[in-house]
Amino acid sequence: MSERKVLNKYYPPDFDPSKIPKLKLPKDRQYVVRLMAPFNMRCKTCGEYIYKGKKFNARKETVQNELYLGLPIFRFYIKCTRCLAEITFKTDPENTDYAMEHGATRNFQAEKLIEEEEKKIQQEREDEELNNPMKVLENRTRDSKLEMEVLENLQELKELNQRQAQVDFEGMLDQYKEMERRLREREQEEDERETKEMLERALVKRLRDSDSEDEAEDANDRGRKHTADKPTDILTTDANTGSQGSSSVGVKKQKVESWERSVGGLGEKGALGSLVVRKKPADSASKPAAAAPRQAANTQTGAGAAKPGSSTASRGQPVASQNGSSLSLLGAYTDSDDSNSD
Repeated sequence: MSERKVLNKYYPPDFDPSKIPKLKLPKDRQYVVRLMAPFNMRCKTCGEYIYKGKKFNARKETVQNELYLGLPIFRFYIKCTRCLAEITFKTDPENTDYAMEHGATRNFQAEKLIEEEEKKIQQEREDEELNNPMKVLENRTRDSKLEMEVLENLQELKELNQRQAQVDFEGMLDQYKEMERRLREREQEEDERETKEMLERALVKRLRDSDSEDEAEDANDRGRKHTADKPTDILTTDANTGSQGSSSVGVKKQKVESWERSVGGLGEKGALGSLVVRKKPADSASKPAAAAPRQAANTQTGAGAAKPGSSTASRGQPVASQNGSSLSLLGAYTDSDDSNSD
């Protein structure tokens, strides 16, 4: 099996190319090609619009007996997309375009018509100047005069604009600088105002916080004062509170004053006259055994805790006797606690 992709083929020594028979094809034979419509057209049969760029399977052939500078001209056959009518157009190498032949009309193109008209006028002028030298001189004089008129009109328009406009460039620059300065001042004022508002808000918040703290402290002080004003709170206060503020002597004095305000002095008969009730002989006789141990315990506690010259004796208040009331025993027991705390 021979090689498929060969570059050098074998030619025998007696090979003669002239002996190869030539394939004779007709000159007007057609080829099927794929192309796009070169311009907008409208079918004459059904009025269907065929726009530029629409693809067709066309038949291509070479036009006989038509050449342009040795270049062949080709003709194309397409069918309308609606009625299948045949439309033909051919190449136009002279104008680098296509020319419609049969079956449709090319849509109106104003630019192309203008270009064709200008070319036609230029061609007629060249033909006149070719055989008439005076015509050439007249055309040149006319062109120069037209050019001078155009320049004069342009200069008049410039002068008119300058008189009407009267643009002051220095004034424009000064105005622009003034506008920039005002803009900067406005921005600076806005920044200062925002800063001031922020400081005011912070100050108001700080004042509110301080006011709330002051109110809390006042409420605490009032609560402490209110609790200290109760006469019976002195009985439940701890002995350690005296070491935080004043000396032990001051605490004793404060306790005594609170006790006197609430109960009264033990030696004052007028103050305790309505509170102290003497025991009846019957009660004391009926319960000698119950009262004796309690009085003995109280007397021993007072004697063991108190020393000679105790606080009650120094204040001039008599110590409660065994036959005294329960209120007097309570006072003596309180004085003994004070002396123990000392």
